Amino acid sequence: MTPEEQSDTANADADLGDRAPGTASLTLDAAWTVGWIRRSAEVLAAERAALNTLDRDIGDGDHGENMDRGFQAVLSKLNDLVDESTPGAVLKLVATTLISTVGGAAGPLYGTAFLKAAGAVGSARCLDAAALVALLTAARDGIVLRGKAEEGDKTMIDAWTPAVNAAAAAQAAGSAVDEVLLIAADAAASGAQATEPLIARKGRASYLGERAIGHRDPGAQSTSLLLRAAADVGRA
Repeated sequence: MTPEEQSDTANADADLGDRAPGTASLTLDAAWTVGWIRRSAEVLAAERAALNTLDRDIGDGDHGENMDRGFQAVLSKLNDLVDESTPGAVLKLVATTLISTVGGAAGPLYGTAFLKAAGAVGSARCLDAAALVALLTAARDGIVLRGKAEEGDKTMIDAWTPAVNAAAAAQAAGSAVDEVLLIAADAAASGAQATEPLIARKGRASYLGERAIGHRDPGAQSTSLLLRAAADVGRA
């Protein structure tokens, strides 16, 4: 079994048809945001080797190491947050820490994503489904602005854009916030898997041409892991 298949097995959820409707009462406040980041750090630590393997196939081989180091650094700073923190304040802390500690392209890209997400939610103390969609959209748009990538380029955008589109459609249809999280995570996972047959048009992988076909983009996979972590906290 390949590393990406192992990751899918470890993180996949039941089909939406097997889930109860999104009627759970979920509060996306600062405590939830901290929980999301803590869960993300756990998952990235567990998937460090698998992400490195994906990156070794088409990149520098250190994506898992960089993501793990960055989120461990974030964990060390979470206790500095004051009790009256907001989701935006947590996201901004994540952004500045990742920018200063994560090497390669991942630090600036994810740092920008979390920084734009923080700006999108502002000083709100609790996020509803519409605010969640705004958060995801701003994060994706920040990555596009920084990395100049488009869907189909075999980058993390191939996970972010399906997640944003699916979340927006679910929110417009009246889904509860926990269901929007699940739908976004599922779409990101499908998007990450869909990078495997693509030829890379951005980053180091673009130098490989057709040799990149058959390999999953590590940034798309780490995006999938982060959004699955958010959905897992939403169901806790």
